[in-house]
Amino acid sequence: MKRARLYILAAAITVLAACGEDSSGGAASGGGTPEPQAAWGPSIVYPTARRANSRGYLDRRGLIHAHSYYSHDACDNEPVKNGQRDPICFDDFRRGLCQSQHDFVMLSDHSASFSEYEFPDVLLYRPDRGDRLVNRNTKPVASWASCPDGSSALVMAGAESGFMPVGLEEHVAASVDERNAIYTSKTLNALEAQRSKGAAILIAHPEDWTADQLGTLPIDGFEMYNLHANLLRNPGPALELLLRVDQGDPQLPHSDLILLSLITEDPRYLSRWGSVLASGVKRTTTMGTDCHRNTFTAILPDGERGDSYRRLMLWFSNHLLIRPEVNGTWDDRHVKEALKNGRLYGAFEVMGYPDGFDYHAQAGNSVFEMGGEINLAQHPVLQATAPKVHNLNPERTPPQIKTRLLRAIPGGFESVAEGESGVSFTPSITGAYRVEVRMVPRHLREDLGRDADKLLAKDYVWIYSNPIYVR
Repeated sequence: MKRARLYILAAAITVLAACGEDSSGGAASGGGTPEPQAAWGPSIVYPTARRANSRGYLDRRGLIHAHSYYSHDACDNEPVKNGQRDPICFDDFRRGLCQSQHDFVMLSDHSASFSEYEFPDVLLYRPDRGDRLVNRNTKPVASWASCPDGSSALVMAGAESGFMPVGLEEHVAASVDERNAIYTSKTLNALEAQRSKGAAILIAHPEDWTADQLGTLPIDGFEMYNLHANLLRNPGPALELLLRVDQGDPQLPHSDLILLSLITEDPRYLSRWGSVLASGVKRTTTMGTDCHRNTFTAILPDGERGDSYRRLMLWFSNHLLIRPEVNGTWDDRHVKEALKNGRLYGAFEVMGYPDGFDYHAQAGNSVFEMGGEINLAQHPVLQATAPKVHNLNPERTPPQIKTRLLRAIPGGFESVAEGESGVSFTPSITGAYRVEVRMVPRHLREDLGRDADKLLAKDYVWIYSNPIYVR
């Protein structure tokens, strides 16, 4: 019986491109909302800072590329049960969004199911739970999903089929068939039809596209990391983990740290990313969680499925620098403005929440953010400040952190400066310059079981920034 179960789980790994889900049906037990003053450790979650930074931007954390039960392959590939959308799967998504304390989620549901449902249903709107709609021109365009602790997360609709339009404010057509045809198309007409409905146009899984396509199509951006592409490329550690879970290995890493044994950087992503930026075009790059709750059904030692929405949502996220209104409020328009302009960095919070990261350029009294363009003749200084792990347990060995400034070149990136606490660099040539913060997470040794020596023998990407363009 155990062997048969392993075969089933291994088969699930081979179809990870369809994305991931949790079928246990019970409450996600591994992580609730901790006390804010608790020292950070696996499963501990913190909200983003409520105050704007010194330049007036709010750092807001969230998901870009997530599948709800409006995707046909979510919820163990059975989002409809007994004639209705699976309420257990819906609750797991909402619970995971609240437990990970994200500020926003840009959904990317597959068009076949997504096209069949209307706004505000596709915003996961539930008035009985205290959700509040964002209305524009008398239409619901987004929803503030209410959480039990009184916080809320902004939910925006989107689709993943041909392109990945996120932040759609309404469907692209009246009929289901016409909607589906437009969402699945890769034509310029379809792209513009989706943009006309308020969407930012991204491309998921850039490994399926050429660098030339990513650089010439009139898109806003593409992914710099995707979890399921990562696992498909390197399934061995995932299968080994499944075997150890099945055997009840008491020396497994903490259940919320299993990503460390699975994560690898994808040369296909780095090559396309560098080549596109080196060509001179501007593109925002994002990190795709691609959660479906449909791949890793095994129950980990914390009593929760391996692919629960909570678990996948807290591993990493996209941070957007949002310019709020004068009164401090913001909505989907502010999210999309920051996204389109490239004020974004991705962080693997599985290793700790970054506190103090900053990357900008300065020329005289002028400051340029990520995504900004500056002329070489202005003698800009590119400045990156390395973060610390927020509220790190002082009794733990601190992590080893290194900051790298990278310049895009055809086929990838070249390092132009490095430092432990940060980097200050005056470029002498034009190019797209991004920052990467790497970490050896030595503070996690006690949580890694018998894998500690192996997992701490290398460094991991903690932060990927978007570039500043020196013209």
